[in-house]
Amino acid sequence: MNLNEPINAQRVGQAVGKYRWTICALLFFATTVNYLDRQVLSLLAPDLSSQFGWSNSDYANIASVFQFVYAISMLFAGRFVDRIGTKKAYILAISIWSTGAMMHAFSVPMGEGIAAMCSAFGLAVIPVSIAGFMLSRAVLAIGEAGNFPIAIKATAEYFPKKERSFATGIFNSGANVGAILAPICVPLIAGLWGWEAAFIVIGMLGFVWVTLWIALYEKPDQQKRLSAEELAYIRSDAQTIAAPEPGAVEKKVSWFKLLTYRQTWAFAFGKFMTDGVWWFFLFWLPTYLSAQYGMKGQAIVWPLAVLYSMTMVGSIGGGWFPSYFMARGDAPYDGRMKAMLVIAFFPLLVLLAQPLGYISFWVPVLLIGVGASAHQAWSCNIFTTVSDMFPQKTVASVVGIGGLAGGLGGVVMTKIGGWVFDYYKSINDIHTGYMIMFAICALAYLVAWSVMKVLVPRHKEITDL
Repeated sequence: MNLNEPINAQRVGQAVGKYRWTICALLFFATTVNYLDRQVLSLLAPDLSSQFGWSNSDYANIASVFQFVYAISMLFAGRFVDRIGTKKAYILAISIWSTGAMMHAFSVPMGEGIAAMCSAFGLAVIPVSIAGFMLSRAVLAIGEAGNFPIAIKATAEYFPKKERSFATGIFNSGANVGAILAPICVPLIAGLWGWEAAFIVIGMLGFVWVTLWIALYEKPDQQKRLSAEELAYIRSDAQTIAAPEPGAVEKKVSWFKLLTYRQTWAFAFGKFMTDGVWWFFLFWLPTYLSAQYGMKGQAIVWPLAVLYSMTMVGSIGGGWFPSYFMARGDAPYDGRMKAMLVIAFFPLLVLLAQPLGYISFWVPVLLIGVGASAHQAWSCNIFTTVSDMFPQKTVASVVGIGGLAGGLGGVVMTKIGGWVFDYYKSINDIHTGYMIMFAICALAYLVAWSVMKVLVPRHKEITDL
């Protein structure tokens, strides 16, 4: 079939094949594995802290290594993916992060090796177990940083514009499914075969996925399983894009140039203030349930499963919400900001988690669930503010800058949590420690929205890049 021929609208509306959804399913499972791998440590943290004598600050240091390396890697991931292609990039990324996940099982021997190497150079070294886990988290972060840039690129390759947001919503929900499955699988595996087995078994899932990816993925125009009709449907909106002039080369825009725009700083500040809240919930909730309610292992399965199930509602509802304001005549950015303001009030309910926690552990779980759900609603909107204001050729770079800012925000939040919890634990008042951290989480979105609004008061597209 000649793709330059006009697409018959009636034929496109008919069933043209569904292989693109097989690719979407692969992206969904990759994202599920991504979140499974990153959560194993947080679920085992109470037991590992007891076994190795970690303080809250020690655990915060281990967790913050992941966040810091992830942040730096995010800045470069998009350009790296564009350079080597979607198929090779995913094979490399998931192989790296699966290796990093399995390395956790051997962290203590690795830590001994790091200690010996440092001693040979006369350098001080952190405790053996902490050093090994830090190295494992760094490798995990380098690989995991590639997941979302690659998945978004694959979605753009296999779906027409009108289906991309739906396909993205499907594969992105793998993050929530991974967060739900982790507390079910990890304590069970650790209980049967030990904590090392939990890292190894979950880590091996990535290599299983790689075999499916190699077998099932090719670029659409090279995919033998894709019918000519479905390929034409995927490219059905190609005619709406103006063809570049012969010999024209797209001008690259530097990061330094992008940093001269208020819109970049608005997005980066919003990510810095709020990404850390999600990281805090992800990494500290198992420790919170253990410290406050003595819950470990299988006891935390249902509370975390319910909490992360709630976040799926926020993700889907938050993506729809701005359309209400746009239908009333608001520009995309203005409608999105109105929606984000409403969303920013919901995390305030987290302030009640500690005062009402005496009723039942379900009260803070559900209130924190509302806050986490609001974060997912906020997140899908703040990402889209970039495409509202920047030309397409700069979107990935701006998102990378925001990803770096968000990762650094996660490092700050994790470090603050470790210090606060250690201090209040030393005076036997861990209740107040969590009250302080929940207050920071609750107020972060209103602070972020206010600064974003000051920097970019109304919709203003950038046209000079």
